[in-house]
Amino acid sequence: MPVSRNLHIYKVVLGDFFSAFLAWIVFYLSTNYLFVELTDALDLAFLGRSFMVASSWVVLYALLGRYRDIYRVSRFKEVVLLAGMSLGGAVAIFLALLFEDPNAQGFQVYYEPIGYYFLLHFIFSVIVKVSVLNHLKKLVLNGDIYFNTVVVGSSSNAREVYDELESNNKHLGFRIVGFVQSELTLPHSFQEQIPLLGSFHKLPSVIRELEIQEVIIAIEPSEHKLIEQILSSLEGESVRISILPDVYQILLGSVKVAHLFGTPLIEVKRDLMPFWQQILKRVIDLVAAVVILIGLSPLYALVAILVKASSPGPIFFKQERIGLQGKPFNIFKFRSMYLDAEKMGPALSSDDDPRVTKFGRFMRKVRLDELPQFYNVLIGEMSLVGPRPERQYFIDLITAQAPHYKHLQRVRPGITSLGQVKFGYAQNVQEMVRRLKYDILYIENMSLAMDFRVMLYTVKIIVQGRGK
Repeated sequence: MPVSRNLHIYKVVLGDFFSAFLAWIVFYLSTNYLFVELTDALDLAFLGRSFMVASSWVVLYALLGRYRDIYRVSRFKEVVLLAGMSLGGAVAIFLALLFEDPNAQGFQVYYEPIGYYFLLHFIFSVIVKVSVLNHLKKLVLNGDIYFNTVVVGSSSNAREVYDELESNNKHLGFRIVGFVQSELTLPHSFQEQIPLLGSFHKLPSVIRELEIQEVIIAIEPSEHKLIEQILSSLEGESVRISILPDVYQILLGSVKVAHLFGTPLIEVKRDLMPFWQQILKRVIDLVAAVVILIGLSPLYALVAILVKASSPGPIFFKQERIGLQGKPFNIFKFRSMYLDAEKMGPALSSDDDPRVTKFGRFMRKVRLDELPQFYNVLIGEMSLVGPRPERQYFIDLITAQAPHYKHLQRVRPGITSLGQVKFGYAQNVQEMVRRLKYDILYIENMSLAMDFRVMLYTVKIIVQGRGK
């Protein structure tokens, strides 16, 4: 059975906790003249503070994503990172002490002990972290930890990749369980070394059946058009994806060697934002949803009355859309159309759509119809910023022309999006495909700064009444 990537994380976490705990205790006891007498130091309150300090370091490492991919961490880069983080932690403690004692005398007295804490935390952290990483790397090298891997590509390229990975990359823990072809021919002799698992169209089922954790795409230069189809088929699968580069990609500078003596691979990054930004993005969503749902409740009531007065029918409009990882959910809006607007089947709205009520047209210009979606944000089905969710009917039409649409389902859909502020509402499938490039651009450049820019553009559109 393949080893879970999370199985040995506890060793790294405990190592970080122990080193931070020990560094703080040594620092505290050796500089106790700044705080309390030594006889009063080793009490439950002190141990509690030490526990909180060590826990804070572990939380910080987790937020920075330091517990991801622990088996392939560069020890040299980890030492450099720990130096910077130890210095940052020492400065934070210095500022905390300075806040308690802001006079000039106190300012000088903390220099030496804070420098001492930096050295203690750095030394203890490096010793423990390098020891734990050496232990994990030894487990990988000995085959005790491994990752079920499948190679995708033509028979000749896959054969070369297989031979090289087997001879030069044991430190990465690849255990190649099969080969997925991208062409019809396959030498029989190769099947004796590595089983043929079918065509790349069967990748999702192969991944689930064989518990695949790594996919290496070994595509010939003439087969690059297949990469988009292969990557689209892997959307939603919890696997690490790497692509074997050709000389052209190496010359472009897109290939970064992570392991000096290993096979050069382009890793397809699945984490679109740093973990701490993902957490903060969700916190911002929750706070904004609560503030708007409560703070704008009088506006909600007024709009509800006007919707009811504009035409017969319910106040709210509910419709199934496709969200994160392709999961359906019900989106809520203030109703802007007459009843039975889609009795002839699904249809997109246009500028002069007769199905839209007079008040509905006004709501769309200033985006009032979207206000109920803050409830979707509150319960985690949507975000403030993200690609607009579509119905399955239109997704099928879009993917027939643009298979990469599935990339949009890597993130939560949003109330507003870069595609919406740059392109507006799409009136047909062709416009949906054209708008798609803006949403892909957003996903590939996701950050909190990008979200704020999109929200500012949205506010500008609302103020100018340029929605449609």
